[in-house]
Amino acid sequence: MELQPSEVTSILKKEIEGFETSASKESVGTVLQVGDGVARVYGLDDCMMAELLEFPGGVMGMALNLEDDNVGVVLLGDATKVKEGDTVKTTGRIISVPTGDAMVGRVVNALGQAVDGKGPIQVSDADYRPVEQDSPNVIERQPVKEPLMSGIKAIDSMIPVGRGQRELIIGDRQTGKTALIIDAIINQKKTGGGDPSNPDQVICIYVAVGQKQSTVVDVARRFEAAGAMPYTIIVNAAASDEASMQFLAPYSGTAMGEYFRDRGRHVLIAYDDLSKQAAAYRQVMLLLRRPPGREAFPGDIFNLHSRLLERAAKLADNAHELSPQKYQAGGGSLTALPVVETQEGDVSAYIPTNVISITDGQIFLEGNLFYSGVRPAVNVGISVSRVGGSAQTPAMKKVAGGLRINLAQYRELEAFAQFGSDLDKATQQALNRGARLVELLKQGQYAPLRNSHQIAAIYAGTSGSLDEVPVDKIADFETAFLEFMDDTHPELLTALDDWKAKWTDEMQSQMQAAVDEFLAQFKASL
Repeated sequence: MELQPSEVTSILKKEIEGFETSASKESVGTVLQVGDGVARVYGLDDCMMAELLEFPGGVMGMALNLEDDNVGVVLLGDATKVKEGDTVKTTGRIISVPTGDAMVGRVVNALGQAVDGKGPIQVSDADYRPVEQDSPNVIERQPVKEPLMSGIKAIDSMIPVGRGQRELIIGDRQTGKTALIIDAIINQKKTGGGDPSNPDQVICIYVAVGQKQSTVVDVARRFEAAGAMPYTIIVNAAASDEASMQFLAPYSGTAMGEYFRDRGRHVLIAYDDLSKQAAAYRQVMLLLRRPPGREAFPGDIFNLHSRLLERAAKLADNAHELSPQKYQAGGGSLTALPVVETQEGDVSAYIPTNVISITDGQIFLEGNLFYSGVRPAVNVGISVSRVGGSAQTPAMKKVAGGLRINLAQYRELEAFAQFGSDLDKATQQALNRGARLVELLKQGQYAPLRNSHQIAAIYAGTSGSLDEVPVDKIADFETAFLEFMDDTHPELLTALDDWKAKWTDEMQSQMQAAVDEFLAQFKASL
């Protein structure tokens, strides 16, 4: 029986439609050499910059140098499993990390994998974000104008931090940089009661780069004890981890924070610290044979930090209308607190000057102050917030207006007074008040204060009411005075806790009357 051409065509069509090919195209390369966490791979012609590559044994890599005849890859995992001649496959996706609500309250590594022993984190493919993202453009941003309370008197009164700001914390080793960050994160519990599902709750991300594992465990325990862990993500790239993981961790943490920012939430991210990230990046880049520059850092070290910190922003209220493909809601913010370590207080070294030029101000912690018992050891002269009073509550701005000048005068006169004993009355007065203000700004660790308590304590100092209280009794006065205010003026304190509240004449007269009343009781008890 002979088939007609039309019948042959229909049979072929059916066969073609029912035929499922199992063939797929893969870009495959070969490892030319491997060592020190870096591999050179031949044959990946269509490899992308920062693409995730798959090595045998489950080891992943990140393409960083796309050269004429090979690709320089940094390994993200156990480099001992990779050897010359191994086959490498491209994955077709830029390196990305899981994000979303499931990440909150967990300790993860630089790839977003859980390392806290609580089991894997279940995240959908849609919630993976590339670690490198474009920062919001000028139109998508708005000025920093909403305060982010740290709970630390010396900072909230003189060096205020606003939501969307980048404020550098800089100082030598063991001067209280990490403690300051921990206090700021613990204080965010006041924004939403510690409930991450509350839209007012600030989500916090602590990125530990090059720290000892025991240090990170201590930080996590401190957060648990203070009730801060439920709204915090810890991204840990420990000193024992590969250098590639250490330089990647801040970007991973930022991608996790941007998930919440782009949905209208407020996020605080701390990078502890960028000096170690820079050193890890230098190690990887020099192994990839990028030319060294100043202090042996490759020339793109400034870009490493600038493209990271530029992602901190306060989004415009209509950002989701301007760029609906990027933002689900407007008004969100990402506030960055990068940490940089100095050697012997040298802020003119390469990495400190780089990050100072990128950020919106710095909090300088001085070793001499720290060891003399002034903690937090904030050097008022060098520390600055370039956002200034616009990130401060109106009441605090009014009450703490002369605080910085008084302290700066005190520091100058203190040095001058060492050379002579005959001081005029005005100089003695400035020294007396300055000594009391310094004592007043001291604060215990892990004890952030609510805004109203800070205002009450600072008002007592700047108004001159403490000038006759012995310096060694200032701390006792403050503790007892704040308890007195809680008992007798709770309405005034509640009003001052509103960050939009203005400092009125009525508030001032109420506060002055409370100070005078308590001062009389306190002096009688001495």
